[in-house]
Amino acid sequence: MNFNKKSSLSAFVIYTCLLGIAHAQGVKKPITPDFLKAVHGSMHVSAIQYEGTKALNKFVFGNNSLTTDSAQWSLNLTAKQGASAGILDITADIMLKEGHATATALEVSFDFSRWSRKNYVMVPASMYNGNRYPAIGNGYNPPYTRDMYYNPKVPLTISNNPRLSAEPDKASLVQLQTGNAATPAMCFYSPSLKKGFILLTTQQTKLGNSGLTIAENAKQDSCSFSISAPAVRRLAPGFGDFHESGDKAHDWKPGDHITIAMRLYVFDARSIPDLLTKFMQVRKDITGPNSPRNILPMSKLLAVGSAICSGNFIHVPAGSYYKPENNDDFQLGWVSGMMNTYPMLALNNAKERERVAEEIDFVVNKLQGKSGFFCGGIEANGRLLFEKMHPDFAEGQAMVRKNSDALLWLMKHLLLLKAQGFGVIIKPEWESAAKKLAEAFTNTWKRYGEFGQYIVPETGEIAVFNSTAGAIAPGGLAIAANYFNHPEWLVVARGAANYYYQRDVVKQGLTGGDCGDISMDANSESAFGFLESLMALYNVTGDKSWLQKAEVEAALCSTWVLSYDPVFPACSQIAKLNCHMAGAVWASIQNKHSAPGICEASGDYLFKLYRATGNKLYADLIRDIQHAHAEAVNMPGHYTTNNLIGSSMERIQPSDAEGRGSVGNFINTRNSWTETNGMLMAIELPGIYLQTDKGKLLVFDHVAAAILKKDRKSTTLLVSNNTGYDANVAVFAESSAQAQKPLPYTAFLHWPKVMVKTGQKVQLQITAGNKILAVKTLN
Repeated sequence: MNFNKKSSLSAFVIYTCLLGIAHAQGVKKPITPDFLKAVHGSMHVSAIQYEGTKALNKFVFGNNSLTTDSAQWSLNLTAKQGASAGILDITADIMLKEGHATATALEVSFDFSRWSRKNYVMVPASMYNGNRYPAIGNGYNPPYTRDMYYNPKVPLTISNNPRLSAEPDKASLVQLQTGNAATPAMCFYSPSLKKGFILLTTQQTKLGNSGLTIAENAKQDSCSFSISAPAVRRLAPGFGDFHESGDKAHDWKPGDHITIAMRLYVFDARSIPDLLTKFMQVRKDITGPNSPRNILPMSKLLAVGSAICSGNFIHVPAGSYYKPENNDDFQLGWVSGMMNTYPMLALNNAKERERVAEEIDFVVNKLQGKSGFFCGGIEANGRLLFEKMHPDFAEGQAMVRKNSDALLWLMKHLLLLKAQGFGVIIKPEWESAAKKLAEAFTNTWKRYGEFGQYIVPETGEIAVFNSTAGAIAPGGLAIAANYFNHPEWLVVARGAANYYYQRDVVKQGLTGGDCGDISMDANSESAFGFLESLMALYNVTGDKSWLQKAEVEAALCSTWVLSYDPVFPACSQIAKLNCHMAGAVWASIQNKHSAPGICEASGDYLFKLYRATGNKLYADLIRDIQHAHAEAVNMPGHYTTNNLIGSSMERIQPSDAEGRGSVGNFINTRNSWTETNGMLMAIELPGIYLQTDKGKLLVFDHVAAAILKKDRKSTTLLVSNNTGYDANVAVFAESSAQAQKPLPYTAFLHWPKVMVKTGQKVQLQITAGNKILAVKTLN
């Protein structure tokens, strides 16, 4: 790659002014790859001197060297075209040859002229649409202002997060480190140029985590994406606030050197979905394939998780239910209430079936309001709990997300009971409650053209509009429409899904606002929840246009999932346990941590999307998520929560949002929702999946499997279990033609299982009709 030597200093001058950097003597000749011309980009490499975290001087390399008053540097910049013309690998090897350089960081910058504030900017799990939205509060879960209530025109409003300016004529500076991102990447889509740009890098150099900086000038017509080694931020982002970073630049001596590796993509893009889809395809390209460990079979995970849940069934004045969390109060839906009941029902155990029925009785009798919407919770003493209240408005509110969960999971319970042969125990009151809730969503849609974020259960009014809080509602409506043969609800489900897809995914490149502890911030739960709805619509209708939308949504979901196994501090719990955390799911742009699993679902819709499309990326994504979850489970010899065996908690923390001491350390508590999604994955995902005619073999469980031989009638597999636990592995075999049919929600009931004891190898013969013909233990 030839680098032309044209000088293009405008972006550099803007950047230095934003940081308050004094101009220093030295060559300031930027290096501009022809590769970047399509996005009006140029490139330069610099050394920045700091006092603490305040940048003092910036020295820009010319060609391959830099000389300052105290130091002589060398730069070996190499560029290699990738497999296509739209890929460029760049490596910057930088060494201090002579002299000294105290408190100095090295930086590679990509400067874009002809920039527009309309460009979509994305840093995975940190910034979506540049976070270019009004922000409120200065801390975790800020209260809403009065003008946000009963206001159909309320703008999407986020917490105090790193962001580009929502106001015109105002400069922006976003300082992150690679630990703040699910993938070390910075991306943008330009509507005017019809181009996408993705910059991938590695987590670290020998100096630790690298910095990711985005700087935009006041005119908002020029912007820089920069990677620095090490990261030196003035402020580190927290949970809706900022704190002193404590970052330190490096003191260099002769012979010290680093290598900054990058991969760039410039490609044609007609829309934000094009950027998201491209990102999912390339997210692992520079870090390489991750290496999930087989440590905890899914059957063992289900056994220990269900034991905890069973032990948490209580009888209190309010009613009888499985405790959602660590106290006796009940919370519906987000996070756990009448969701942790589903795996307990799937156990097909008479005791747990009776308990599940008691909880459903309690929910439909105590929590449903006159409108059909449910209240979000109730104290153990029977006092209803309301959410996001404001002193000027007395009407009790509930989360739309919780009601969406309630509809989806109530319908799934009814389907499961019938599939198990226990439809006779379904009470008319349960079905009536489901109908009322579906009708409440329908009435809200007809009245407002959206579902809002918070509703009033007694009246059905939307108290707070906007957000994607109702992401799961179309899925629940679609299932209810099919179950009750009520076509109007399916019409609403289609309309709402199309609305969210166009308004939020296509036009903003984000979904958000469905968690009770954030504002309308972009988050992973709404992304995965909306994918649930899109696949439900495909399941009910067979219309493949929903698959096309689901593929875009899955790409958005992938931006929230750790794509590589991060390096954690050597003294941290995660490092000491050698946990492989690729697959941990980030929470939201406010809650800057990843967690074990999807809140709160198995993610089986990703497997279903793989069946329908054949795109293995979707199967790989849910496999990563399942294996990262297992790494967080508290087991003998693998202690994470220091709590109950089988417990887990919601922190897998690669960032310093909670302070440097939190990086890589678990919290000594437990979260019911992480345990629930572990059980759900163990139930709703097959351990081994085989397409017999194509020879496609996928393994989600913690065993190894290989095809030994196949003929027209059957396939013989070799299954090995190298974990410390016996594995009862669910096997799902079918033909590629059968895979084109949507998978029923209770399909897992028909998957045969094969026992593979710890240390054993088993030879398994299975047909395309999913019938096991023979099992032979080899050792």
